[in-house]
Amino acid sequence: MNNSVTNTARLLGAGLRALLVLTLVTGVIYPLVVTGIAQGLFHGRANGSEIKYEGKVVGSSLIGQQGYSLRYFQPRPANGLGENSVNTQYKLILSGATNRSGDNPDLLKWVKEAKAKVVKDNSVPGYTVKASQVPADAVTSSGSGLDPDISPQYAELQVHRVAERNGLSVAQVARLVRDHTDSRTLGFIGEPRVNVLELNIALKALMAKS
Repeated sequence: MNNSVTNTARLLGAGLRALLVLTLVTGVIYPLVVTGIAQGLFHGRANGSEIKYEGKVVGSSLIGQQGYSLRYFQPRPANGLGENSVNTQYKLILSGATNRSGDNPDLLKWVKEAKAKVVKDNSVPGYTVKASQVPADAVTSSGSGLDPDISPQYAELQVHRVAERNGLSVAQVARLVRDHTDSRTLGFIGEPRVNVLELNIALKALMAKS
């Protein structure tokens, strides 16, 4: 009887010590080490990849925004997003794709209407956009609906409109696009891309100088 109680107490004590040690290692030391490494080596990414303009956080490089006027570069459509009256900056309560098949009548209608709008919005005196020039990312939303990037082709298609509406030269705006075009990650992952928020901030800075 005494041996049984002693063994039980010993096992409970060992289990408690193991619990305390593992709690300390996995619940305190490990998170602190990982957080320290992240803050030291990847400070920006560890804090949400925030983008600042004039000292204020205006968004994240990971999340696209909607609602830009035609003076600015337009992002991908966001047909998969929900809307609400509380979050008026992003107007969403959920993210996701439209979940329509490639031959769905609604999706075909959306794409057709979006293409016509892209052609109309970006055609300016002396430069007419053709329907064949409109890339897929200009008329379809991404899987999340929150894609922050557009293709260089879509950015270049918008150059003449942005230049005309802001009194800038086409060369100036085209240079902005080239300067903000990121190549494939590690040279082979993904596709070249342009972050719309970063590009529009650079555009706003250029307009202020002009």
